[in-house]
Amino acid sequence: MHRKIQLPSASWAYPQALIALLCVLLILPGDTLFAAGFAQSAAPAQEAAPKVPADQLDSLVAPIALFPDPMLSQTLVASTYPLEVIQLYQWLQQNKNLKDQALADAVKKQDWDPSIQGLAGLPDVVKQLAENIKWTTDLGNAFLAQQSDVMEAVQRMRKKAQGAGNLKSTEQQKVETKVVEKTQVIVIEQTNPQVVYVPSYNPTVVYGPPVYPYPPIAYPPPGYYAAGMAISFGVGVAMGAMWGGGWGYHCGWGHNDVNININNNFNRNTNIQGGNRVNKVGNNNSKWSHNPSHRGGAPYSDRATANKFGGTARGDSMSNRQAAARQNQARSAGNRASGPSAGSMNRGGGTARAGNDRVGSRDVPSASSRGGGAFGGSSGSGASARASSNRGASSMGSSRGGGMSRGGGGMSRGGGGGRRR
Repeated sequence: MHRKIQLPSASWAYPQALIALLCVLLILPGDTLFAAGFAQSAAPAQEAAPKVPADQLDSLVAPIALFPDPMLSQTLVASTYPLEVIQLYQWLQQNKNLKDQALADAVKKQDWDPSIQGLAGLPDVVKQLAENIKWTTDLGNAFLAQQSDVMEAVQRMRKKAQGAGNLKSTEQQKVETKVVEKTQVIVIEQTNPQVVYVPSYNPTVVYGPPVYPYPPIAYPPPGYYAAGMAISFGVGVAMGAMWGGGWGYHCGWGHNDVNININNNFNRNTNIQGGNRVNKVGNNNSKWSHNPSHRGGAPYSDRATANKFGGTARGDSMSNRQAAARQNQARSAGNRASGPSAGSMNRGGGTARAGNDRVGSRDVPSASSRGGGAFGGSSGSGASARASSNRGASSMGSSRGGGMSRGGGGMSRGGGGGRRR
């Protein structure tokens, strides 16, 4: 005789199962519950970098927008390494006797980014960047955070200068309007591929009055220019040993970025292993990528950019700045160990000692800007290098000054850049 087994009814089983499930959940660790139920909702949102308005970008790029394209792109890249700009400036002052091949060989031994090494043959550009280091830092920060917007600002300023009749082909430069990947752009190149000239001009003269004030750089006086000319050129620089393999950088107008020539004299150096040679786009060309190991202790302009490159941001605490400085030093040491070309930095250039008021092998006084915004500060003559303290706030419109972190430069020699030698 078979006994009939009565199964629990659904109405009874459901509440019993629910109670059992609740008991299991109650004995689980709190972290497990949190991870299981709220992980996605609790994930912090990525902080977006604050955008610099177009009119401020226009003024920021105004002093270099009329540089020949290769010089422009290299200057933009170099501006992202403000401490090394100061180091190069000091090094050139100490090695004025070096020329041509001897200069190229000596600067290659310095453990700087290739964009910095390659500027050694353009002392007028180095002078302009170093003696106006606050503007240089703001330019580099904007380029890192808004690369495409900066390139578009260059094109806007070129169109303004061309529309005013102040940008045209000369014996020093060739100006052409081209269509690059369906976009019309103004391209500036050397007339003679073997000789390059650094243009010098007053932005108010070539572009007209600004919507946002131009950077407070000492520009040549009106009488400096030849009659009827808004742009002047210094002595031509021969493309010799310093540019072996061609210019190191080129404007990628089709995508509003910068390409590097990996066969350039300095880009062949092992320093490029630190992070520049990425995303090959054509023969001997790669898209440029910022190498944070050459940033030293200079903070990035905002937390989002700092997170991207593993550095500090303006306004960070001292402990965060020190931690990032140690990270940069370790990264830089790893790059030096990766190849035989890393020269001793104790001979002239010196390693940027992040977090200290030193650049290279010398003490350099900090220069705190008390003005507002990216171009703040009393800099009418541009006589000193404007390396603002990390105690300043973000660039381009903050109520405090922005700039380099406690090690920025304080050069005392007089002013402006790009003048005739």
